[in-house]
Amino acid sequence: MAHFDSVTQAPADPILSLTEAFKADSNPEKINLSVGVFVDDNGKTPTLKCVLEAEKRIQENPIPKGYLPMTGTPKYAALTQEICFGKDLQESLGKRIVTAQTPGGTGALRVAGDFIAKNIEPENIWLSNPTWANHGGIFKAASLAPQSYNYFDKETLGLDYEAFIKDLKEIPAGDVVVLHACCHNPTGADLSPEQWDEVAALATVQGWIPLLDFAYQGFGTDLETDAYGVRAFAASGVPFFVSQSFSKNLGLYHDRVGAIHVVTSNDEEAGRVASQVKISIRTNYSNPPAHGGRIVEEILSDDTLRSQWVNEVADMRSRIHKVRANFATAMAEAGINRDFSFLNEQNGMFSFTGFTKEQAIALREEHSIYIVDSGRINVAGITEANLPKIVQAIKSLLD
Repeated sequence: MAHFDSVTQAPADPILSLTEAFKADSNPEKINLSVGVFVDDNGKTPTLKCVLEAEKRIQENPIPKGYLPMTGTPKYAALTQEICFGKDLQESLGKRIVTAQTPGGTGALRVAGDFIAKNIEPENIWLSNPTWANHGGIFKAASLAPQSYNYFDKETLGLDYEAFIKDLKEIPAGDVVVLHACCHNPTGADLSPEQWDEVAALATVQGWIPLLDFAYQGFGTDLETDAYGVRAFAASGVPFFVSQSFSKNLGLYHDRVGAIHVVTSNDEEAGRVASQVKISIRTNYSNPPAHGGRIVEEILSDDTLRSQWVNEVADMRSRIHKVRANFATAMAEAGINRDFSFLNEQNGMFSFTGFTKEQAIALREEHSIYIVDSGRINVAGITEANLPKIVQAIKSLLD
């Protein structure tokens, strides 16, 4: 019997498949602006110095390699809560926050999805249009029904706040709304503090449940300001979820380190929620991996390493801002008949360029410059060396 005859070929991942195509490209001047990984001006993903020191200390103080608890260690929970919510809110919320270490932000989203599907059973889960390409797949796999709300204005290449708020006001109570806490992926268009306050108040009135995807803390304005949205919801008293990732701001991509935080209404409710979060974890991966979590604990619990980390995040963020400014300036100086100043208004590694799918394909096939078909680019992939080629390729495309 041919047991797998009925298995069909799965569609290629829209981002990861580009990485494979990039690797196969023989052009020595190829440029990858598709994958969401920070690189320095040499095109390399750096290992942070604070991470190297933390790993050195871990090697000098080995521990038995037994399983971690399903939700990770209490130390990890406390330290990641503080970074996410701030010390004052963390203390005021106390045991109302349920936290579990997860395999990256993706693991946190899947745990949240499974918990929501089993325990809340919303009619829909709402995603921004556009959103991270993997959001829909994660929540569909958790048996949820993704729908979209308006978010981005393709004409101005910025936030369409009026349409966004209008849609949020129509989402029924009990549904879940996924929001990007900062550095919106893929558009780079973020809410202001005043807008976050309005959205948090709206959630309280409307009764829908927020789920904040917090993957880029520190890459927008700074570690504290980037947490404004999360903390606005925490201060409002509404129950909500946060998916936290340390892939970007600690450079721990292959260590897969994240957390799911669930803010509940009271301690008794937190106990019940925690029990169900554990079931979601047990039926997914049972226990989180230890090494990355120990790195996070080592850095966040040591004043010297923590200060070094804050400075290294600032350096990465500064490079991103500088690249955005240099890119917009270079496009203007090349005489390209399109205004790219919007790049300076967006935050984080990603930007929607306004390029069409056909133009994205042309950049790949004619210039070996790899961007996502949607027109999204990772601006961190732009370096001083490859900027002239990128500008000339775009000029030839638009002229």
